[in-house]
Formats: sequence, structure tokens, C-alpha cells
Amino acid sequence: MSVPLKHKAEAPLHLSFALLTVSTSKAREAEAGGNPTDESGDLAEKLLLEAGHRIADRRLIPDDGERLKKIVGEWLNSKEIDVIVTMGGTGITASDVTIEALEGFLEKQLPGFGELFRFLSFQEIGSPAMMTRTLAGVVRGKALFCLPGSPNAVRLALEKLILPEAGHVVKHAREP
Repeated sequence: MSVPLKHKAEAPLHLSFALLTVSTSKAREAEAGGNPTDESGDLAEKLLLEAGHRIADRRLIPDDGERLKKIVGEWLNSKEIDVIVTMGGTGITASDVTIEALEGFLEKQLPGFGELFRFLSFQEIGSPAMMTRTLAGVVRGKALFCLPGSPNAVRLALEKLILPEAGHVVKHAREP
């Protein structure tokens, strides 16, 4: 058995995820008493539960760097959470602040995640994939993934990259 396969075999099978959707328009609607749809959050939750994982927390917030840092900081201090996934706020407009807000938390980045995500995305959507920003890495024994907010991006990242490797990433993140 190859070393990567051996490591994956030793990785935890069932993880606890925290999901954060970053969308100013949806958060404003919720704060005004509405019931906004969160297709990406719903999809992520469905895929994770179907794969045997647990959802420890799920939230919807506006594009607000300080609020992002506060929530992710709380989750990083929680013994209940193994993996944090954010969806949204990764674009190239001035209001997209997820990457900038969270990259400072990482102890080790996983640049291959973004490279593979853009490659897979390019196969689906072509050259606009070059504007796709993602972030992945480990911090305090946990995995952190920042995804674009579209349901297609969330499905691609979860099915092709996160679900197959999250346990493996967490296993290594917890090693001394």
C-alpha cells in the first residue's frame, strides 16, 4: 500500500464541520426578518451529512472581515469542530473580504487546493476560472477551506476535493 493510501486509511472517517455562508444580501434579508435561501449552505450540509459527517454549526453573515474573524476564531477554539468551510466573499470586488480576513489564521497553507479547484473549474467554465479565489490550510489541528459562494463551486469543491481528503488533512494537521 502506498504511503498516501496508508495515511488515508488511518484518517478519521467522521468529522464535525462548521459552515459559514458569506453573503451581504442574504444576511440583510435574514436580519430584516426574512427567510433567505442559502442554496450553497443547504447543498454543503446535504453532501456532508450524506457522507456521514456532522454539522456542528452553520451561520449566514454579511461580507464583514471582522465578523468573519470573530466567528472563525470561536470555531478554532472549539473542540467540537474539525473542519471549517466558508462559502462566498472570495471574488475580486472590493466587498469580497473572506480570503484577506482569514488567511492570517493559517499555520500552513494548502496551495494545491486552489490550483486543483481552478483546474477543475476551468474544465467546466473555461477562462473565467482564472478569477476564482480560494483558500485552504490547517490551523490548530483543524482544516479551513474558503470556497466561492455558487452552488456549483461548492459541489465541485466538496465532491472532488474536500470530501475525499478532509480526514487525511485533519489527520496530518493533528500530528506533532
